[in-house]
Amino acid sequence: MTQRINSPFRYAGGKFYARKLILNFIPQHTHYSEPFAGGGSIFFAKTKANHNWLNDLDKELMNCYLTIRDYPNELIQKLQDEKATKERHKYYKNEYQPSNDLEKAARWYYLNRTSYSGIMNMTNCYWGYGDKYSMRPENWARNIIRTSEKLQSVKITCLDFEKVISELEDGTFLFVDPPYFNADQNKFYTHSFIKDDHFRLCDVLKKNSRRIKFLLTYDNSQEIKDLYDWVMDIHVHEMEWNYTINRTDDQKKGSESLVKGSRYKGKEIFIVNL
Repeated sequence: MTQRINSPFRYAGGKFYARKLILNFIPQHTHYSEPFAGGGSIFFAKTKANHNWLNDLDKELMNCYLTIRDYPNELIQKLQDEKATKERHKYYKNEYQPSNDLEKAARWYYLNRTSYSGIMNMTNCYWGYGDKYSMRPENWARNIIRTSEKLQSVKITCLDFEKVISELEDGTFLFVDPPYFNADQNKFYTHSFIKDDHFRLCDVLKKNSRRIKFLLTYDNSQEIKDLYDWVMDIHVHEMEWNYTINRTDDQKKGSESLVKGSRYKGKEIFIVNL
């Protein structure tokens, strides 16, 4: 499958709502890579390239990607009788002990599809499913199958971003979506991205900028603008995103409904060396 589909996952900080805007900046290419794949919204939203490489340091996430690519039917069978309930969410989060990669993928997929905003940091992984706005379990199989089809022949790894960027083929187009520079990321992700990592990312992109093309997305801050002053093309766009975690009914006594997160309008920058 080369056609455009939605990401199989809910992912905090993902670019689902910015897909159309980002696609306008993507040039023709035969090699494509995302060193911070996350939910992969852009990979799934674009036409598949001849050669594709998705990477993320989150082992549980990438195990789920690999399982969907290589064992979709087995994953579907594991999830086929599941219901989206707070009790099952609590079970998978606190009690279930997976013994192999397939069971780890089933646990991750279930929690991701039923947690608020798809947040997989277990400290803030709360029940957040609703029939009106969440993908129902009866549709999970179809989601897994079409995702598996698009992931065929895609290279999937769990490496440090510097190694990935350094090993890219010349002429590769790179979509780079790291954690925001000023975000309180520890609430959202299982792996922290410290200040030195932002500096490392800048250094490795600069070192390889003559042989690869990239689109880098960041929060609009002066620190980032100064860090990337060697790049000529910086675009500023106003976007909206869920930037905070609101408590759900398993944390607030007496409340029986999900408290939706506030949407904040902020400015994001696109840094491109096209």
